[in-house]
Amino acid sequence: MSSNNGLKVFTTPFNSGNPVTVLVLGICSALAVTVKLQPAFVMAISVTIVTGFSNLIISFLRNTIPNSIRIIVQLLVIATLVILVNEVLKAYVYDVSKQLSVYVGLIITNCILMGRLEAFALANKPIPSFVDGIANGMGYGIILIIVAFFRELLGSGTLFGITIIPENWYVANGGFYLNNGLIILPPMALIIVGCIIWVHRSINKDLQEK
Repeated sequence: MSSNNGLKVFTTPFNSGNPVTVLVLGICSALAVTVKLQPAFVMAISVTIVTGFSNLIISFLRNTIPNSIRIIVQLLVIATLVILVNEVLKAYVYDVSKQLSVYVGLIITNCILMGRLEAFALANKPIPSFVDGIANGMGYGIILIIVAFFRELLGSGTLFGITIIPENWYVANGGFYLNNGLIILPPMALIIVGCIIWVHRSINKDLQEK
């Protein structure tokens, strides 16, 4: 893999090939796990790890997998990696694991993973496939973190559970500020994602539909 091709594979998911803002994949978890930054950050890392290593494994096996069962093999690889990630989360960040609940398991059904396996890993060598998986996971994770940043800050006045909005700003303490309870509801997550997509496509004119 040449350095130019490697750089393109790595950078594309952050801009013109972002899985959320361009391909509109993985939206469900953006609604479910972005009320707080910590679970969003952990989910971003989890998806990045699973996407990277599933791409790597399927690329190694690409010439040995019969076409008739390739989807089954891909799901088996993804499910195994998700189970491992879930067990690690339970062992080391149990509180966050509880917050994420079933959504870690639902990584198995994340369209980004199957999409990258079908579109890239089955046709490319292991190293480029691993880079592609990591980059797409990170491109997805960045959107999750941006959404969670605004939802936690404006909805709870905290970031990573640390109070950011001074207590004396709140109306209850004689101030002028109230947390926006609406922003922590799932519909607002969708609206924030829509705003991010709008800004991204406004900047990148080539992504706009003719």
